Amino acid sequence: MTSLITDTTALAELCSALKSAAYITVDTEFLRESTYWSKLCLVQLAGPDRAAAVDALAPGIDLQPLFDLMLDESVLKVFHAARQDLEIFFQLMDGKLPTPLFDSQVAAMVCGFGDSIAYDRLVAAISGAVVDKASRFTNWADRPLTDAQLDYALSDVTHLRDVYDALSAQLEGSGRSHWLLDEMAVLSDPGSYQTDPELSYLRLKARTSKPKFLAVLQQVAAWREREAQARNQPRNWVIKDDAILNIAAQAPTTPQALSKVRGLGKGVADGRIGRDLLAAVQAGIDLPPDRRPVPRTPQPEGSRATASADLLRVLLKGCCDTHEVAPKLIASSADLDRLSAGERKGIPALSGWRLDVFGLHAIDLMEGRLALAYRKGQIAWLHTENDA
Repeated sequence: MTSLITDTTALAELCSALKSAAYITVDTEFLRESTYWSKLCLVQLAGPDRAAAVDALAPGIDLQPLFDLMLDESVLKVFHAARQDLEIFFQLMDGKLPTPLFDSQVAAMVCGFGDSIAYDRLVAAISGAVVDKASRFTNWADRPLTDAQLDYALSDVTHLRDVYDALSAQLEGSGRSHWLLDEMAVLSDPGSYQTDPELSYLRLKARTSKPKFLAVLQQVAAWREREAQARNQPRNWVIKDDAILNIAAQAPTTPQALSKVRGLGKGVADGRIGRDLLAAVQAGIDLPPDRRPVPRTPQPEGSRATASADLLRVLLKGCCDTHEVAPKLIASSADLDRLSAGERKGIPALSGWRLDVFGLHAIDLMEGRLALAYRKGQIAWLHTENDA
């Protein structure tokens, strides 16, 4: 029989019992299809010998005992692909985050399980267990929850105990535990979950980098972000991306001009939203040059730049195969493009443990001191006499 917590007293008792554990595994079920902020429906917790699901939608339940447990620094919180779960706790815990953290997806990348491995695949690889995902996309806000839903939900935290035990032992044995520190620091940083409306324009695929266009785009996108937050609705329910891009391109300053923008609903220009949009457009137009968004650094162009970036990708694959670590953990595609363009500052691959695994080799490759080869089915490299 599954364990479902539906009242504050039972939740307090569970959290009190789990405070004696060295670590607990945590997962959540939530909905976000019709809201801006995720709607928490269920929280699953497991200690060494106990697992339970907490009904976050139960009438009258106070989640404070759960939040206190999340902030207890003596208990490690183990998640898989933690970012969305942490966003929820960040919102509900007034800007605080569960601490300390262990993300098994990141740990799996360090341990050679590839880029962003799915939970069911990781469980199968480590313990051989099969995770039934049939209930994954059910409506978690519907009540009552079925036994099948609860069994699925609890399996996510019970199998995670085996995953954590195996990964932590492998990290300790390989001396790579410190490799996780940078990634856990990012996940534990409240700034990672703070949404700055003034930066929301970066989500959009701009058609040009002209200063006026970017200034209007920034202000209109910022208005939409604040409006979506206030309504607790998805961004595209407020106004679609294409409409924002069209407004930025045309920069209308009158209701008549705004009404001609493609993608706006009928009558929008003459109502409150229309007035807000026109105000945002004007704010963008009025931005002083020194406060306008800076165009993104263009990607390197031409066959030479493309070839050098491609060589770096091959080198990255070879280095990661040698060290059995996921390429995504070392460098992104954008990082490789920046390296190929000659940039050296602010690139994670050029600091810490990543420097030894890949960064130094990348610099040597770009400066002509390293050559690549393919030997016996593997990528190999050797240092040359050429320092040109």
